[in-house]
Amino acid sequence: MSLDLSKIENFQDAMVTVMGLGRFKQGSGVGAAKWLMRHGAQIVITDLKSETELKESVDEIMTWYDTYKKAHPTGHVYPPVFVLGEHHEDDFTNVDLVMQNPGVARESKFVELAKKEGIHVESDISLFFRYCPFPIYSITGTRGKSTTTALLGEILKRKNPKTVIAGNITRSPLEDLDWLLEEKEPVPVVLELSSWLLESIQDLGKGPDIAILTNAYKDHLDRYASFEAYVKAKEIIFEVQRPDQVAIFNADQEITKEIADHAKSEKKFWVSLSPLTEGKAGAFKEGDNLKFSSETAPVAFANTKDIALIGEHNVYNVLCASLAAHLVGVSDEDILETLKSFAGLPGRQQVIGEVEGVMYVNDTTATSPEGTMAALARFGNGGNIILLAGGSTKGFTFEQMGTSVQKECKYVVLFEGTATNDVEKAIGDVPHIRVDSMEKAFAAAASVATLGDIVLLSPGTASFGVFKNEFDRGDQFEKMVGALIKKTGSGELAPTVT
Repeated sequence: MSLDLSKIENFQDAMVTVMGLGRFKQGSGVGAAKWLMRHGAQIVITDLKSETELKESVDEIMTWYDTYKKAHPTGHVYPPVFVLGEHHEDDFTNVDLVMQNPGVARESKFVELAKKEGIHVESDISLFFRYCPFPIYSITGTRGKSTTTALLGEILKRKNPKTVIAGNITRSPLEDLDWLLEEKEPVPVVLELSSWLLESIQDLGKGPDIAILTNAYKDHLDRYASFEAYVKAKEIIFEVQRPDQVAIFNADQEITKEIADHAKSEKKFWVSLSPLTEGKAGAFKEGDNLKFSSETAPVAFANTKDIALIGEHNVYNVLCASLAAHLVGVSDEDILETLKSFAGLPGRQQVIGEVEGVMYVNDTTATSPEGTMAALARFGNGGNIILLAGGSTKGFTFEQMGTSVQKECKYVVLFEGTATNDVEKAIGDVPHIRVDSMEKAFAAAASVATLGDIVLLSPGTASFGVFKNEFDRGDQFEKMVGALIKKTGSGELAPTVT
Protein backbone atom coordinates (compact mmCIF):
# COMPACT_ATOMS: atom_id res chain seq x y z
CA MET A 1 0.00 0.00 0.00
CA SER A 2 1.34 3.41 -0.94
CA LEU A 3 2.25 5.91 1.77
CA ASP A 4 -0.19 8.71 2.64
CA LEU A 5 1.86 11.83 1.87
CA SER A 6 -0.61 14.35 3.29
CA LYS A 7 1.41 14.60 6.54
CA ILE A 8 5.13 14.39 7.21
CA GLU A 9 4.32 12.45 10.39
CA ASN A 10 3.26 9.51 8.22
CA PHE A 11 6.91 8.78 7.38
CA GLN A 12 7.45 7.40 10.88
CA ASP A 13 8.06 3.63 10.55
CA ALA A 14 7.35 3.70 6.79
CA MET A 15 9.39 1.44 4.51
CA VAL A 16 11.11 3.58 1.87
CA THR A 17 13.55 2.70 -0.90
CA VAL A 18 16.01 5.41 -1.95
CA MET A 19 16.94 4.55 -5.54
CA GLY A 20 20.23 6.17 -6.58
CA LEU A 21 22.52 7.48 -3.85
CA GLY A 22 24.75 9.67 -5.99
CA ARG A 23 28.15 11.17 -5.26
CA PHE A 24 27.25 14.64 -4.02
CA LYS A 25 27.41 14.97 -0.25
CA GLN A 26 24.38 17.27 -0.21
CA GLY A 27 22.79 15.95 -3.39
CA SER A 28 19.39 14.40 -3.99
CA GLY A 29 20.17 10.87 -2.79
CA VAL A 30 22.10 11.82 0.34
CA GLY A 31 19.70 14.65 1.19
CA ALA A 32 16.67 12.39 0.80
CA ALA A 33 18.22 9.65 2.94
CA LYS A 34 19.00 12.04 5.80
CA TRP A 35 15.56 13.62 5.72
CA LEU A 36 13.76 10.27 5.66
CA MET A 37 15.79 8.92 8.59
CA ARG A 38 15.19 12.12 10.53
CA HIS A 39 11.45 11.53 10.17
CA GLY A 40 11.58 7.91 11.25
CA ALA A 41 11.47 6.05 7.95
CA GLN A 42 13.07 2.64 7.55
CA ILE A 43 15.15 3.10 4.43
CA VAL A 44 16.90 0.88 1.94
CA ILE A 45 19.46 2.73 -0.18
CA THR A 46 20.10 0.96 -3.46
CA ASP A 47 22.45 1.93 -6.29
CA LEU A 48 24.04 0.08 -9.20
CA LYS A 49 27.39 1.63 -8.34
CA SER A 50 29.63 -0.31 -5.96
CA GLU A 51 30.37 0.47 -2.33
CA THR A 52 33.87 1.55 -3.35
CA GLU A 53 32.52 4.05 -5.91
CA LEU A 54 30.04 5.45 -3.39
CA LYS A 55 32.31 5.40 -0.33
CA GLU A 56 32.18 9.15 0.31
CA SER A 57 28.38 9.26 0.15
CA VAL A 58 28.01 6.14 2.33
CA ASP A 59 30.42 7.60 4.89
CA GLU A 60 28.50 10.89 4.85
CA ILE A 61 25.22 9.12 5.63
CA MET A 62 26.65 6.87 8.34
CA THR A 63 28.46 9.76 10.02
CA TRP A 64 25.24 11.75 9.98
CA TYR A 65 23.25 8.79 11.33
CA ASP A 66 25.67 8.15 14.21
CA THR A 67 25.69 11.85 15.16
CA TYR A 68 21.92 12.19 14.95
CA LYS A 69 21.30 8.98 16.92
CA LYS A 70 23.53 10.16 19.76
CA ALA A 71 21.76 13.53 19.83
CA HIS A 72 18.31 11.85 19.91
CA PRO A 73 18.79 8.63 21.92
CA THR A 74 15.06 8.20 22.57
CA GLY A 75 13.97 8.93 18.99
CA HIS A 76 12.71 6.28 16.60
CA VAL A 77 15.57 6.52 14.11
CA TYR A 78 16.38 3.44 12.05
CA PRO A 79 19.82 2.65 10.62
CA PRO A 80 19.96 2.64 6.82
CA VAL A 81 20.31 -0.60 4.85
CA PHE A 82 22.56 -0.47 1.76
CA VAL A 83 22.07 -2.61 -1.35
CA LEU A 84 24.89 -1.56 -3.67
CA GLY A 85 26.03 -2.87 -7.03
CA GLU A 86 22.54 -4.22 -7.78
CA HIS A 87 18.80 -3.70 -7.30
CA HIS A 88 16.38 -6.20 -5.72
CA GLU A 89 12.80 -6.33 -6.98
CA ASP A 90 11.49 -6.70 -3.42
CA ASP A 91 12.83 -3.26 -2.60
CA PHE A 92 10.41 -1.80 -5.14
CA THR A 93 7.33 -3.90 -4.47
CA ASN A 94 7.26 -4.49 -0.69
CA VAL A 95 7.72 -0.88 0.39
CA ASP A 96 5.54 2.16 1.09
CA LEU A 97 7.43 4.65 -1.10
CA VAL A 98 10.25 4.84 -3.66
CA MET A 99 12.50 7.90 -3.76
CA GLN A 100 14.01 8.23 -7.22
CA ASN A 101 17.31 10.05 -7.73
CA PRO A 102 17.24 12.35 -10.82
CA GLY A 103 20.04 10.29 -12.37
CA VAL A 104 17.63 7.34 -12.63
CA ALA A 105 15.54 7.26 -15.80
CA ARG A 106 11.82 7.09 -15.17
CA GLU A 107 11.70 4.30 -17.76
CA SER A 108 13.72 2.11 -15.37
CA LYS A 109 12.07 -1.29 -15.04
CA PHE A 110 12.30 -0.98 -11.25
CA VAL A 111 10.53 2.38 -11.26
CA GLU A 112 7.87 0.90 -13.54
CA LEU A 113 7.58 -2.09 -11.21
CA ALA A 114 6.86 0.16 -8.23
CA LYS A 115 4.24 2.13 -10.16
CA LYS A 116 2.59 -1.09 -11.29
CA GLU A 117 2.22 -2.04 -7.63
CA GLY A 118 0.57 1.32 -6.92
CA ILE A 119 3.52 2.64 -4.92
CA HIS A 120 4.27 6.37 -4.98
CA VAL A 121 7.53 7.30 -6.74
CA GLU A 122 8.83 10.64 -5.50
CA SER A 123 11.99 12.75 -5.69
CA ASP A 124 13.52 15.09 -3.14
CA ILE A 125 12.14 17.95 -5.26
CA SER A 126 8.58 16.61 -5.37
CA LEU A 127 8.55 16.10 -1.59
CA PHE A 128 9.87 19.61 -1.10
CA PHE A 129 7.17 21.07 -3.34
CA ARG A 130 4.55 19.14 -1.34
CA TYR A 131 5.55 20.54 2.01
CA CYS A 132 7.29 23.90 1.47
CA PRO A 133 4.90 26.71 2.49
CA PHE A 134 6.91 29.55 0.95
CA PRO A 135 7.41 31.01 -2.55
CA ILE A 136 9.48 28.83 -4.88
CA TYR A 137 11.30 30.33 -7.85
CA SER A 138 12.56 27.69 -10.32
CA ILE A 139 15.01 27.85 -13.19
CA THR A 140 15.55 25.35 -15.99
CA GLY A 141 17.27 25.44 -19.37
CA THR A 142 20.09 23.75 -21.24
CA ARG A 143 22.68 26.39 -20.39
CA GLY A 144 22.91 29.06 -17.73
CA LYS A 145 20.48 27.62 -15.20
CA SER A 146 23.07 27.14 -12.43
CA THR A 147 24.46 30.67 -12.81
CA THR A 148 20.95 32.16 -13.00
CA THR A 149 19.87 30.19 -9.93
CA ALA A 150 22.89 31.26 -7.90
CA LEU A 151 22.64 34.89 -9.03
CA LEU A 152 18.92 35.15 -8.27
CA GLY A 153 19.54 33.61 -4.87
CA GLU A 154 22.31 36.12 -4.11
CA ILE A 155 20.10 39.04 -5.14
CA LEU A 156 17.23 37.80 -2.96
CA LYS A 157 19.60 37.39 -0.01
CA ARG A 158 19.93 41.17 0.07
CA LYS A 159 16.24 41.28 0.95
CA ASN A 160 16.19 38.08 3.04
CA PRO A 161 19.55 36.57 4.10
CA LYS A 162 17.84 33.22 4.80
CA THR A 163 17.06 32.67 1.10
CA VAL A 164 17.53 29.00 0.11
CA ILE A 165 19.45 28.06 -3.06
CA ALA A 166 19.14 24.37 -3.94
CA GLY A 167 18.10 21.74 -6.48
CA ASN A 168 20.24 20.57 -9.36
CA ILE A 169 22.94 22.95 -8.12
CA THR A 170 24.24 19.98 -6.00
CA ARG A 171 22.19 20.70 -2.85
CA SER A 172 18.95 18.91 -2.02
CA PRO A 173 16.26 21.31 -0.71
CA LEU A 174 15.35 18.64 1.84
CA GLU A 175 18.50 19.76 3.69
CA ASP A 176 16.56 22.97 4.46
CA LEU A 177 12.92 21.86 4.64
CA ASP A 178 12.66 21.21 8.38
CA TRP A 179 13.99 24.58 9.52
CA LEU A 180 11.88 26.30 6.86
CA LEU A 181 8.76 24.72 8.36
CA GLU A 182 9.57 26.43 11.67
CA GLU A 183 9.90 29.89 10.12
CA LYS A 184 7.14 32.41 10.87
CA GLU A 185 7.89 34.76 7.97
CA PRO A 186 8.20 33.70 4.30
CA VAL A 187 11.65 32.64 3.10
CA PRO A 188 12.33 32.71 -0.68
CA VAL A 189 13.47 29.43 -2.22
CA VAL A 190 15.39 29.32 -5.51
CA LEU A 191 15.61 25.90 -7.17
CA GLU A 192 17.58 24.82 -10.21
CA LEU A 193 15.54 22.08 -11.91
CA SER A 194 16.91 19.73 -14.54
CA SER A 195 14.52 18.09 -17.00
CA TRP A 196 14.74 14.92 -14.88
CA LEU A 197 13.71 16.73 -11.72
CA LEU A 198 10.87 18.42 -13.60
CA GLU A 199 9.54 15.01 -14.58
CA SER A 200 9.14 14.19 -10.90
CA ILE A 201 6.69 17.08 -10.31
CA GLN A 202 4.66 16.60 -13.49
CA ASP A 203 1.64 15.12 -11.72
CA LEU A 204 1.98 17.04 -8.46
CA GLY A 205 -0.55 19.74 -9.20
CA LYS A 206 1.77 22.44 -7.83
CA GLY A 207 4.26 24.63 -9.65
CA PRO A 208 6.76 27.43 -8.93
CA ASP A 209 5.63 30.99 -8.28
CA ILE A 210 8.16 32.09 -10.91
CA ALA A 211 9.36 29.72 -13.63
CA ILE A 212 12.34 30.64 -15.83
CA LEU A 213 13.50 28.90 -19.01
CA THR A 214 16.94 30.27 -19.91
CA ASN A 215 17.18 28.54 -23.31
CA ALA A 216 16.80 25.16 -25.03
CA TYR A 217 19.54 23.44 -27.03
CA LYS A 218 20.11 19.83 -28.01
CA ASP A 219 21.31 17.96 -24.93
CA HIS A 220 20.84 14.70 -23.01
CA LEU A 221 19.98 12.84 -26.19
CA ASP A 222 21.40 9.75 -24.49
CA ARG A 223 18.46 9.99 -22.09
CA TYR A 224 15.72 11.25 -24.43
CA ALA A 225 14.56 9.72 -27.70
CA SER A 226 14.64 13.09 -29.48
CA PHE A 227 15.18 16.81 -29.02
CA GLU A 228 11.41 17.18 -29.03
CA ALA A 229 11.11 14.78 -26.09
CA TYR A 230 13.79 16.72 -24.20
CA VAL A 231 11.98 20.02 -24.83
CA LYS A 232 8.73 18.43 -23.69
CA ALA A 233 10.38 17.65 -20.35
CA LYS A 234 11.50 21.28 -20.03
CA GLU A 235 7.95 22.47 -20.70
CA ILE A 236 6.77 20.78 -17.51
CA ILE A 237 8.00 23.78 -15.51
CA PHE A 238 5.18 25.82 -17.08
CA GLU A 239 2.59 23.04 -17.31
CA VAL A 240 2.45 22.73 -13.51
CA GLN A 241 1.91 26.45 -12.95
CA ARG A 242 -1.35 28.21 -12.24
CA PRO A 243 -2.46 31.04 -14.57
CA ASP A 244 -1.61 33.63 -11.88
CA GLN A 245 2.02 32.51 -11.56
CA VAL A 246 4.88 34.14 -13.49
CA ALA A 247 6.69 32.62 -16.49
CA ILE A 248 9.90 34.05 -17.97
CA PHE A 249 11.15 33.15 -21.47
CA ASN A 250 14.07 33.85 -23.81
CA ALA A 251 12.70 36.07 -26.60
CA ASP A 252 15.69 35.38 -28.87
CA GLN A 253 14.98 31.66 -29.45
CA GLU A 254 12.17 30.42 -31.67
CA ILE A 255 11.83 27.20 -29.66
CA THR A 256 11.19 29.12 -26.43
CA LYS A 257 8.54 31.19 -28.17
CA GLU A 258 6.79 27.96 -29.12
CA ILE A 259 7.02 26.74 -25.53
CA ALA A 260 5.51 30.02 -24.32
CA ASP A 261 2.46 29.43 -26.52
CA HIS A 262 1.68 26.29 -24.48
CA ALA A 263 2.31 27.79 -21.04
CA LYS A 264 -0.66 28.24 -18.68
CA SER A 265 0.63 31.44 -17.13
CA GLU A 266 -1.20 34.65 -17.91
CA LYS A 267 1.83 36.60 -16.63
CA LYS A 268 4.46 36.05 -19.32
CA PHE A 269 7.71 38.01 -19.35
CA TRP A 270 10.66 37.98 -21.73
CA VAL A 271 14.42 38.59 -21.81
CA SER A 272 16.37 39.62 -24.90
CA LEU A 273 19.70 41.01 -26.04
CA SER A 274 17.69 43.51 -28.12
CA PRO A 275 14.82 45.87 -27.27
CA LEU A 276 11.61 43.89 -26.82
CA THR A 277 8.90 44.19 -29.43
CA GLU A 278 5.76 46.08 -28.53
CA GLY A 279 3.50 44.14 -26.20
CA LYS A 280 6.26 42.10 -24.60
CA ALA A 281 7.13 42.91 -20.98
CA GLY A 282 10.42 41.95 -19.38
CA ALA A 283 14.12 42.87 -19.40
CA PHE A 284 16.43 43.57 -22.31
CA LYS A 285 19.78 44.96 -23.46
CA GLU A 286 19.96 48.19 -25.43
CA GLY A 287 23.49 49.29 -26.25
CA ASP A 288 25.42 48.77 -23.02
CA ASN A 289 22.36 49.31 -20.83
CA LEU A 290 20.20 46.63 -19.26
CA LYS A 291 16.60 47.75 -18.89
CA PHE A 292 13.26 46.72 -17.47
CA SER A 293 10.25 47.48 -19.67
CA SER A 294 7.46 49.52 -18.12
CA GLU A 295 4.12 50.96 -19.11
CA THR A 296 5.66 54.42 -19.58
CA ALA A 297 9.31 54.14 -20.66
CA PRO A 298 12.03 51.47 -20.20
CA VAL A 299 14.06 51.88 -17.01
CA ALA A 300 17.81 51.17 -16.98
CA PHE A 301 18.94 49.16 -13.94
CA ALA A 302 22.52 48.29 -14.91
CA ASN A 303 25.26 48.74 -17.49
CA THR A 304 27.15 45.77 -18.93
CA LYS A 305 30.40 47.46 -17.90
CA ASP A 306 29.29 47.31 -14.27
CA ILE A 307 28.53 43.59 -14.01
CA ALA A 308 31.12 41.11 -12.79
CA LEU A 309 29.95 38.22 -14.99
CA ILE A 310 31.74 38.12 -18.34
CA GLY A 311 30.44 36.99 -21.74
CA GLU A 312 27.34 37.60 -23.81
CA HIS A 313 25.82 34.31 -22.66
CA ASN A 314 25.93 35.63 -19.11
CA VAL A 315 23.92 38.71 -20.09
CA TYR A 316 20.93 36.39 -20.53
CA ASN A 317 21.53 34.98 -17.06
CA VAL A 318 21.75 38.48 -15.60
CA LEU A 319 18.53 39.54 -17.33
CA CYS A 320 16.64 36.44 -16.13
CA ALA A 321 17.75 36.73 -12.51
CA SER A 322 17.33 40.50 -12.36
CA LEU A 323 13.85 40.37 -13.87
CA ALA A 324 12.69 37.72 -11.40
CA ALA A 325 14.09 39.71 -8.48
CA HIS A 326 12.48 42.90 -9.80
CA LEU A 327 9.10 41.17 -10.05
CA VAL A 328 9.21 40.14 -6.38
CA GLY A 329 10.07 43.62 -5.21
CA VAL A 330 13.85 43.78 -4.89
CA SER A 331 15.08 47.32 -5.46
CA ASP A 332 17.11 48.23 -8.54
CA GLU A 333 19.90 49.35 -6.21
CA ASP A 334 20.13 45.93 -4.54
CA ILE A 335 20.05 44.20 -7.92
CA LEU A 336 22.88 46.37 -9.26
CA GLU A 337 25.06 45.90 -6.17
CA THR A 338 24.78 42.13 -6.52
CA LEU A 339 25.58 42.26 -10.24
CA LYS A 340 28.73 44.21 -9.45
CA SER A 341 30.00 41.57 -7.02
CA PHE A 342 28.71 38.22 -8.35
CA ALA A 343 31.50 36.81 -10.55
CA GLY A 344 29.97 33.40 -11.22
CA LEU A 345 30.15 29.83 -9.97
CA PRO A 346 33.22 27.59 -9.78
CA GLY A 347 33.80 25.54 -12.90
CA ARG A 348 32.12 27.97 -15.29
CA GLN A 349 34.81 29.72 -17.35
CA GLN A 350 36.60 30.20 -14.04
CA VAL A 351 40.12 31.60 -14.28
CA ILE A 352 42.07 29.49 -11.78
CA GLY A 353 45.44 31.20 -12.01
CA GLU A 354 48.49 31.97 -14.08
CA VAL A 355 51.84 30.18 -14.12
CA GLU A 356 54.82 31.55 -16.07
CA GLY A 357 52.56 33.49 -18.41
CA VAL A 358 50.12 30.63 -19.03
CA MET A 359 46.51 31.09 -17.87
CA TYR A 360 44.54 28.09 -16.54
CA VAL A 361 40.74 28.08 -16.87
CA ASN A 362 38.26 25.63 -15.33
CA ASP A 363 35.13 25.29 -17.46
CA THR A 364 34.27 21.73 -16.40
CA THR A 365 30.53 22.41 -16.42
CA ALA A 366 30.65 22.89 -20.20
CA THR A 367 29.11 19.47 -20.82
CA SER A 368 27.80 20.30 -24.30
CA PRO A 369 29.52 21.47 -27.51
CA GLU A 370 27.79 24.86 -27.23
CA GLY A 371 29.34 25.38 -23.80
CA THR A 372 32.82 24.69 -25.13
CA MET A 373 32.25 26.95 -28.11
CA ALA A 374 31.25 29.80 -25.76
CA ALA A 375 34.50 29.36 -23.80
CA LEU A 376 36.57 29.26 -27.00
CA ALA A 377 34.88 32.44 -28.21
CA ARG A 378 35.66 34.21 -24.94
CA PHE A 379 39.28 33.12 -24.44
CA GLY A 380 40.43 32.40 -27.99
CA ASN A 381 42.83 34.59 -29.91
CA GLY A 382 43.39 32.65 -33.10
CA GLY A 383 45.35 29.65 -31.87
CA ASN A 384 46.43 30.29 -28.27
CA ILE A 385 44.36 27.61 -26.52
CA ILE A 386 45.32 24.16 -25.30
CA LEU A 387 41.96 22.47 -24.83
CA LEU A 388 41.16 19.59 -22.48
CA ALA A 389 38.01 17.97 -23.87
CA GLY A 390 36.21 14.70 -24.54
CA GLY A 391 34.43 12.15 -22.38
CA SER A 392 31.05 10.43 -22.37
CA THR A 393 28.47 10.95 -25.06
CA LYS A 394 25.08 12.59 -24.53
CA GLY A 395 23.95 12.18 -28.12
CA PHE A 396 25.74 15.26 -29.46
CA THR A 397 27.31 16.03 -32.80
CA PHE A 398 30.60 17.94 -32.73
CA GLU A 399 31.05 19.45 -36.20
CA GLN A 400 30.52 23.08 -35.11
CA MET A 401 32.64 22.63 -32.02
CA GLY A 402 35.34 21.12 -34.25
CA THR A 403 35.35 24.24 -36.43
CA SER A 404 35.84 26.44 -33.36
CA VAL A 405 38.64 24.18 -32.12
CA GLN A 406 40.43 24.39 -35.47
CA LYS A 407 40.27 28.19 -35.30
CA GLU A 408 41.26 28.73 -31.65
CA CYS A 409 43.34 25.75 -30.48
CA LYS A 410 47.01 24.91 -30.95
CA TYR A 411 46.68 21.56 -29.17
CA VAL A 412 43.92 19.33 -27.78
CA VAL A 413 44.07 16.77 -24.99
CA LEU A 414 41.19 14.28 -25.22
CA PHE A 415 39.88 12.26 -22.29
CA GLU A 416 38.91 8.73 -23.24
CA GLY A 417 35.16 8.14 -23.43
CA THR A 418 32.27 7.16 -25.64
CA ALA A 419 32.21 10.60 -27.31
CA THR A 420 35.93 10.96 -27.88
CA ASN A 421 36.12 9.30 -31.31
CA ASP A 422 33.53 11.79 -32.60
CA VAL A 423 35.36 14.75 -31.06
CA GLU A 424 38.66 13.52 -32.49
CA LYS A 425 37.15 13.31 -35.96
CA ALA A 426 35.61 16.79 -35.67
CA ILE A 427 38.85 18.58 -34.73
CA GLY A 428 40.59 17.39 -37.91
CA ASP A 429 44.31 18.11 -38.17
CA VAL A 430 44.67 19.94 -34.84
CA PRO A 431 47.53 18.20 -32.94
CA HIS A 432 46.11 16.11 -30.12
CA ILE A 433 46.64 13.26 -27.70
CA ARG A 434 44.28 10.87 -25.90
CA VAL A 435 44.64 10.23 -22.17
CA ASP A 436 42.83 8.36 -19.41
CA SER A 437 43.48 10.58 -16.39
CA MET A 438 43.67 14.24 -15.38
CA GLU A 439 47.30 13.78 -14.35
CA LYS A 440 48.26 12.70 -17.87
CA ALA A 441 46.07 15.39 -19.43
CA PHE A 442 47.61 18.15 -17.36
CA ALA A 443 51.16 16.96 -18.01
CA ALA A 444 50.50 16.91 -21.76
CA ALA A 445 48.98 20.39 -21.70
CA ALA A 446 51.76 21.88 -19.58
CA SER A 447 54.43 20.41 -21.87
CA VAL A 448 53.24 22.38 -24.91
CA ALA A 449 52.05 25.58 -23.17
CA THR A 450 54.12 28.71 -23.75
CA LEU A 451 53.88 32.38 -22.77
CA GLY A 452 50.46 33.81 -23.68
CA ASP A 453 48.71 30.45 -23.99
CA ILE A 454 45.55 29.38 -22.17
CA VAL A 455 45.02 25.87 -20.85
CA LEU A 456 41.26 25.46 -20.97
CA LEU A 457 39.34 22.58 -19.39
CA SER A 458 36.07 22.74 -21.36
CA PRO A 459 35.11 19.16 -22.24
CA GLY A 460 31.92 19.56 -24.30
CA THR A 461 30.82 16.15 -22.99
CA ALA A 462 29.72 14.37 -19.83
CA SER A 463 32.34 13.33 -17.29
CA PHE A 464 31.37 9.76 -16.50
CA GLY A 465 34.02 7.10 -17.00
CA VAL A 466 37.28 8.81 -16.12
CA PHE A 467 35.74 10.98 -13.36
CA LYS A 468 33.07 10.68 -10.67
CA ASN A 469 31.24 13.71 -12.06
CA GLU A 470 31.95 17.09 -13.64
CA PHE A 471 32.89 18.65 -10.29
CA ASP A 472 35.42 15.91 -9.57
CA ARG A 473 36.90 16.66 -13.00
CA GLY A 474 37.18 20.35 -12.17
CA ASP A 475 38.56 19.73 -8.68
CA GLN A 476 41.32 17.52 -10.06
CA PHE A 477 42.22 20.20 -12.60
CA GLU A 478 42.42 22.89 -9.90
CA LYS A 479 44.64 20.72 -7.71
CA MET A 480 47.01 20.23 -10.65
CA VAL A 481 47.26 24.00 -11.14
CA GLY A 482 47.98 24.47 -7.43
CA ALA A 483 50.65 21.76 -7.51
CA LEU A 484 52.28 23.37 -10.58
CA ILE A 485 52.46 26.76 -8.83
CA LYS A 486 54.04 25.12 -5.79
CA LYS A 487 56.54 23.22 -7.96
CA THR A 488 57.63 26.19 -10.08
CA GLY A 489 57.52 28.72 -7.27
CA SER A 490 55.92 31.20 -9.63
CA GLY A 491 52.45 32.28 -10.56
CA GLU A 492 49.38 32.61 -8.39
CA LEU A 493 45.90 31.27 -7.91
CA ALA A 494 43.00 33.56 -8.67
CA PRO A 495 40.66 34.41 -5.77
CA THR A 496 38.14 31.63 -5.12
CA VAL A 497 34.60 32.36 -6.26
CA THR A 498 31.99 31.60 -3.60
